[in-house]
Amino acid sequence: MSETNTETLQYRVDGPERAPVLVLGPALGATWHMWDRQVPELARHWRVLRYDLPGHGGAPARPAAGVPELAARLLATVDSLGADRFAYAGCSLGGAVGAQLALTAPDRLTSLALISSAPRYATPDSWRQRGVVVRTNGLDPIARSTPERWFTPGFAAAQPAIVDWAVQMVRTTDPGCHIAACEALAAFDIRPELGRIGVPTLVVAGADDTSTPPADARALVAGIPDARLALVPDACHMVPVERPAEVTELLVRHFSTAPAPARHDLPAAVPAVPAAPAGGPDAPPRGAAVAALPAGGDRPSGPGALYGTGDRLRREILGEAHVERAAAETDAFTEDFQDLLTRYAWGEVWSRPGIDRRTRSVVTLTALTAGGHLDQLAVHTRAALRNGLTPQEIKEVLLHAAVYCGMPAAHAAFAVARRVVREETTPRD
Repeated sequence: MSETNTETLQYRVDGPERAPVLVLGPALGATWHMWDRQVPELARHWRVLRYDLPGHGGAPARPAAGVPELAARLLATVDSLGADRFAYAGCSLGGAVGAQLALTAPDRLTSLALISSAPRYATPDSWRQRGVVVRTNGLDPIARSTPERWFTPGFAAAQPAIVDWAVQMVRTTDPGCHIAACEALAAFDIRPELGRIGVPTLVVAGADDTSTPPADARALVAGIPDARLALVPDACHMVPVERPAEVTELLVRHFSTAPAPARHDLPAAVPAVPAAPAGGPDAPPRGAAVAALPAGGDRPSGPGALYGTGDRLRREILGEAHVERAAAETDAFTEDFQDLLTRYAWGEVWSRPGIDRRTRSVVTLTALTAGGHLDQLAVHTRAALRNGLTPQEIKEVLLHAAVYCGMPAAHAAFAVARRVVREETTPRD
């Protein structure tokens, strides 16, 4: 195995020491225990490796920058155990990791199962709004609403102990890691790349899932060349927990008919997560794609590069809905201005590495308050929350601005900001 400086993940291994390796990936908010009902049967045939996401189940709270980084950490984990090729099944965010592996490390996977998964999860705006809610209120509101997202009403009523387990599992997740995972899902979109997934793929969907509805599963099957769909009746998002026997049977059948990965010895114990090796995170793991914006002076140049960078940043910070609305309202008279705004304000200034996004939001709120630009103040209050400012910090910015921009300007700004903060920090169904 090649050496890597990438972090590894907290994991557990079950099953015969020389059996083919099968990796199970969890959903956001869940730990490896979500697979407890599958492991006894799966471990009869495979060496089953279950992992925890950062900040979940007591794992170190070291957030990952996105789904590609989570996939890289998983590859580093498998590499550290001496395994080369393996099968993979993942639920929700765990499914996104599996799809990423199929795209960036196709030589490592023998077969793939995507459960409660999608080529794009909901909308970027919905995930970033959830991050704002968690940053403002903690995880309790998200935890309390988990049962209605994860389980059908009948299952929740019949299994109160499992419902309590789910709420507690989400509640004890590290908030910073949960927010980072929301950002990862906001940025995840493999719709144009589905045709490149070349391993046999099983797509499993709960018929009653509203988080990743069956339409998302059908989109995966339509785009992945060697994929088939299994729709599980009377099941919501957490299909492996709600319908364990059905999911186990589907996985056994799928992975038994797919090519078997090479056999390797894996340790039976549950090791602690090792610290990141010396040498820094610059060396990518084998088979992993590394994609990041330049952090220093090598910034994108040229009109096309500036527009692409600006459009991406504008959507991340202001929200997809805002940008799409602006595009819909653009006509021949305003299109040059929108182009200038995207290239110059966002592609040139907002992308500069000298100060971070939080600081830029502080400056922007102050300037808009001084100028009395209340419509833009509303837009950038939302942006400030997404960039990591808390409502308390926004209040302090406006209090400070009152001294230097005038009380009438600050009074109007407070009214706008209060409305936006209430809208953005209230959990949505």
